[in-house]
Amino acid sequence: MELVEEKLGEHHLDEKHVVDVVVRFAGDSGDGMQLTGSAFTQVTALYGNDLSTFPDFPAEIRAPVGATFGVSAFQIYFGAEDVTTPGDEVDVLVAMNPAALVTNITSLVDGGLVIVDSGAFTAKNLHKAKYESNPLEDGSLDPFRVLDIDISKQVLAAVEPFGLGHKDGLRCKNMWTLGLVIWLFDRDRKPTIESLEQKFASKPEIAKANVAALNAGHAYGETAELPVGIHLYKIPKAHVPAGTYRNMTGATALAWGLIAGGELADIDLLFASYPITPASNLLHELANRKEFRINTFQAEDEIAAVCAAVGASFAGTLGVTSSAGPGIALKSEGIALAAATELPLVIVNTQRGGPSTGLPTKTEQSDFNIALYGRHGDAPMPVLAAATPCDCFEVAIEAVRLATKYMTPVMLLSDGYLANASEPWKIPDVSTLQDFPVNFHDEAEGFKPSLRNDETLARVWAKPGTPGLEHRLGGIERSYDSGDISYDPENHQRMTDLRQAKIAGISSDIPLQEVVLGETTGKLAVVGWGSTFGAIHQAVKRARLEGLEVSHIQVRYLSPLPPNLGNLLAGFDTVLVPEMNTGQFINLLRAEYLIEAEGLSKVSGQPFKIGEILAAIHKEYELMGENP
Repeated sequence: MELVEEKLGEHHLDEKHVVDVVVRFAGDSGDGMQLTGSAFTQVTALYGNDLSTFPDFPAEIRAPVGATFGVSAFQIYFGAEDVTTPGDEVDVLVAMNPAALVTNITSLVDGGLVIVDSGAFTAKNLHKAKYESNPLEDGSLDPFRVLDIDISKQVLAAVEPFGLGHKDGLRCKNMWTLGLVIWLFDRDRKPTIESLEQKFASKPEIAKANVAALNAGHAYGETAELPVGIHLYKIPKAHVPAGTYRNMTGATALAWGLIAGGELADIDLLFASYPITPASNLLHELANRKEFRINTFQAEDEIAAVCAAVGASFAGTLGVTSSAGPGIALKSEGIALAAATELPLVIVNTQRGGPSTGLPTKTEQSDFNIALYGRHGDAPMPVLAAATPCDCFEVAIEAVRLATKYMTPVMLLSDGYLANASEPWKIPDVSTLQDFPVNFHDEAEGFKPSLRNDETLARVWAKPGTPGLEHRLGGIERSYDSGDISYDPENHQRMTDLRQAKIAGISSDIPLQEVVLGETTGKLAVVGWGSTFGAIHQAVKRARLEGLEVSHIQVRYLSPLPPNLGNLLAGFDTVLVPEMNTGQFINLLRAEYLIEAEGLSKVSGQPFKIGEILAAIHKEYELMGENP
């Protein structure tokens, strides 16, 4: 990045102009790092930078104070150019205690800035972090620029007028630190102050204390004699299309997409779910949207949730359910029931690290196989994958469309990273969204639940309480002609083939696969699905700037696959497939298209870094005998 330095004020502070920066806030789960990161994201978005965030939660609800496994972090990558990932290496690290420092320092670039609360570097906390000596004194931080401040002391002095006790006073440390970082990046404090006053409207003294801490941190940056080499960062605004924007997480975008889908389909929705990390935020968001045509139901378990959703669909309301990997496994019989009865159902799978309980707060893409094949018997269904937090909105609408048009369950794959990450979202003009109203069957004469649409093969959707349309549905195989229970072997063959043909036929009702970046033929295509989009896109962009012949293809429709995907992939000498599992999508591509493809697997609970994919691109070029 290009740097320009100039002297500022009497303190001779260098001002560093850069095009992008990665900042990470890290501390105990009780230090408010997620709130701090979210507040800094808000002021950064209002400033006009493009951005992407990555909240990284510990799995423990309340880990022991100072423990390394209890560190909570929030990373934000922002700048003047296109930002699609939360960034690779960190430029500025805020570490509130030794545990936060030891677990995050390896991500800091050489020469990067680390801000630490020296007041937290006690012998007890150093021991918990397994430090043999104090890193603030032993020279181990020499490769970095270090700003060590006794934040605990500073914040207690700032909030003293408000009569808070020692413990409550220290809870304002995150706001003091935020004030300092807001000064460091020349952001406006006003939105944060307004947010604090609104959040603590019923506790005005708490609000005043937090605002005072914020202002004190900002004033410290303005007035203190800071060490040589501590820069005030200047990042230009991004050039983005005109419109109204808001920060959007994947979970919120999914919720709004489901609501929009219900409006476009002109149908009520029942969202039936059971709390599970990292899927619970979807339930929380929808429960707060009672003004729309959606009801929420927290069931006693995962099986009850999916069965309630299937029951809602039988009654003429679109059933929606959600979970993460372990819950999806429990829902599998209920999902297969929806496939057998040919009822519309949307299943949102916010994937996390597995198997079993696995890594509850970490991200993974290892539910690909269960999404495509994880049901007893032959029970195919459409599977879609969202690529970015904002893309979750459009994919949710598409899931509703396919479910209601083809009378089928549809699985929508998100993951822990997408659900919690955020990016600027241009609010769409709702008048431009294409509606797809549901047509319930209302002809009593000659009615039977097995009547079908000749084009889509979808059976009719009749509300069971309607006079003349009384009918029953169950999981036992049904007659193709009457819909009654049938054990006839030939009928079962016919029904199995029919359900398969119905899903396969959806391939003619989805867009052709396009190339996101690059040419439609060439030496190398990097093919991704889901949340790998951002890292792949930036890696391919950088590779192309190096003169490499590389293209980026991102697949949204995983089942059925786009009809032109095979021919598109055949136009490249080599295909590279990065995914956060041990190689599930690549196996499907190899089986379907008999192509040469190389996999890049990552199962660390963290999203791909741009550099990891760029290194894999260079390796593929070397294997082809090319010099990258």
